[in-house]
This record gives sequence, structure tokens and C-alpha cells, in this order.
Amino acid sequence: MPQSSSLSSTNPSADQERRYELIVWDWDGTVIDSTPTIVYCIQQACRDLNFPEPDDSLASSVIGLGIQDSLRRAVPWIEPIHFPKLVERFRHHYLARDHDLHLFEGIRELLEELRADGFRLGVATGKSRVGLNRSLDFHRLGHLFDETRTADESVSKPHPAMLLELSDVLQVPVRRILMVGDTTHDLQMAINAGVDALAVTYGAHPLDTLQTTNSLAYVDTVPELSAWLKGNVYGNSMTAKTI
Repeated sequence: MPQSSSLSSTNPSADQERRYELIVWDWDGTVIDSTPTIVYCIQQACRDLNFPEPDDSLASSVIGLGIQDSLRRAVPWIEPIHFPKLVERFRHHYLARDHDLHLFEGIRELLEELRADGFRLGVATGKSRVGLNRSLDFHRLGHLFDETRTADESVSKPHPAMLLELSDVLQVPVRRILMVGDTTHDLQMAINAGVDALAVTYGAHPLDTLQTTNSLAYVDTVPELSAWLKGNVYGNSMTAKTI
């Protein structure tokens, strides 16, 4: 990879001044463009069972949580006894579309640049372990990540467990971790863990919702995300901007 495209090329003494050692990524809505598909699958699962369905805004608001928490919040009017069947119908529809999902344009290249520059990368997601592994394998991204955590093997966001576990396993202090996500669930998890967070507005939660929770910045596109990282991941050049 040409040096001119490297994050470290913007700072000659980056190795000495690096502010973050580990950058943790949410998955759906941050790396993978899956928000419309998840909304559709929640609504279609309700239709299959003749339940009232949530509108797009409510369905997208729960993205990022574990599947059980997501459906309880998206359709609180359904009796708990029906949730196992609702989960089954959601998974049926999602699996039928899983391989049609694509990475946000530029995300692969950004992850590769970060990895080449020596940053450690992680994932903290509301997906299941099976679901994340399937996505990592399909998109051939698994080799880029040092460690990953999913809601079904840890605790769902906004509980800090996934970030604290990554910190412990990788031996990276929380002050040296940056969380990147597209929902307030991601931002609140970071706050609860004592971790800095960066919000992207191109995923599940719109800017006005994201701005209810603290973030170093709110970036609208992958190129803006890349530019923010290039300008802010090193200690002496840290000039976090909020919108």
C-alpha cells in the first residue's frame, strides 16, 4: 500500500504520539449496510405472525442491541410467550438476505489502512457469534480483527461488558480504546466503559438522536470518518470536533 494513503503518513512521529491502541467497531450500520434489511425483517416477522408491526423509526431505533432486547423494544405490545417464534421468523428472513448485504464503500480500505499502520482492531456487536462469524467469513474481514465480542456471549449494549472484556483480553487500557458506532447504544456502552466514542450518522440512528449522547464527533460518511481518524488518532494532533 502506498505510503501516501497511510494514516501514519499524516504524522511523522505517529508511533510515539499514538493516542489509541485499539479501535473497536460496531458491525450493523457501521461496517455493514444492513439497517434497511434489519428493519424489513423485524416488520416481516410481525406480519408472518399477524402482529402489529413497528414503523421504520421504531424498528431502526433498536438496531445494535441483542436480538432479544431489540424485539422487546421494537414490539413491546407482544406478549413474552410469543417472542421465541418472533425471533425465529426474524432470523428466517434475515438469513435469506444476509449474503446480499454489502460493506459501506471505503470501509474495507479504511480497516486495512488502520491495520497496516499498526492499530489493533476489535468488534463489539449486538449480533450473535454465529451471525458475526458468518459475516466476517463472507466479507473476508476476519484477519483484520484481533478480537471480537457478540451480545449472546457477553452482555447486550449499552452494558460496558463487551468493551471491558476486549480491554482485558487484549491488555489495552480503556483510555487507549476508541469505539466507533452508529447508535446511541454504542455511544452509551463506551461511556459506561470509560472509553472514547466516535459516532457515524450513516447508519441506524440519525444525527439528532446521536447528539443526545456524548461523542468526540459525528461524521456523515466513510470518507469523513477516514479523514477524522487521520487527523485525530495521534495524541498531539487530537483536536476532536463536534457537530
